[in-house]
Order: sequence, then structure tokens, then C-alpha cells
Amino acid sequence: MFGSVYRKMEIIQASDTHHPKIKEIAEKTWPITFAGILSDHQIGYMLEMMYSLDSLKKQSDQGHHQFLLGKVNHEFMSYASYEINYAHQSVTKIHKIYILPAFQGRGSGKDLIDFIRIKALAAGNNALRLNVHKNNKAQLFYNKMGFQEIKREVIDIGHGYLMDDVQMEQSLI
Repeated sequence: MFGSVYRKMEIIQASDTHHPKIKEIAEKTWPITFAGILSDHQIGYMLEMMYSLDSLKKQSDQGHHQFLLGKVNHEFMSYASYEINYAHQSVTKIHKIYILPAFQGRGSGKDLIDFIRIKALAAGNNALRLNVHKNNKAQLFYNKMGFQEIKREVIDIGHGYLMDDVQMEQSLI
């Protein structure tokens, strides 16, 4: 396990033992993040699909996701997951990045992205990529971080639900 301190947040590589904490943070952030964007039913479906302990283990073991946890004063308050060489390209995909509402606006998101950028550069990747719902105000944050829209995509996630996303990318070269 490694740990790095950015500002006042420590970032650690999460292991399987941290999956319950990631799930807990997701369950606290998603209903607030997606209120007015997704129905409560879709939020519940997606939380189960992406954040059940089995799903998190599968993402780590088979999906090549690297999970990070951010903590302040020994309290975990954020997480992210990323994948180096996504789809066999020189791109690092940020699959997830969420911060508990009480800690938002304090630089934690920037710190997580900066940490992932360092890992991407060390692996020889030339871009960071992520998806964000087209109505999620986080797009403004990503724009400030240097991400630009590269395309829009609608992804069928089953049970009649769709993810209506903007794909954004930040060049590392």
C-alpha cells in the first residue's frame, strides 16, 4: 500500500478490505449528486450494479480498476478509480471520482486527479479521459481542470436505464 499527502488529504491505494468504505461513500454521495438528474430507482439500480461488494471486487480483479481513497484526519471522505492503458490505448480512464458533500469545494477532487495524472504519466499515457452525465454540474469543475468534451454518448446499462454522458479528455502532452 502507498500513501501520499496532498494538501491536507492523504491518498491511499484501496484494497478489497476498503470496498465497504467505498460503497458507503457512494451511498452518501450519489443521491445528492444525481438528485434531479436521475430517478431514485435508477440511482438505486446503479449503486447496486457498480457498488455491491461483488461488483467492486470484480472491477478491481477483472476490470483493472485501481481504487484510491482520500482521507482527512483519519476519516475517509473521497474515492476514485482509474485504469491505465484503457481499451489498449495510451489513455488513463477515470472511472469514478466522488467526494462526500461536506468535503466538496476544498481541492479534494483536484488532488485525486493530480494523483491519477502522475500515475498516468509514469505509465507513459498521454491523456486522461472520463465520462460525466450531461446534466452534472461537475462538468464545470472538469473544464477548469483542463478537460474538454470529445464526444457525447448514450450507454444502455440495462433495465431500461441509460447513461447520457459527455466524454471528456485532458491531454497530458
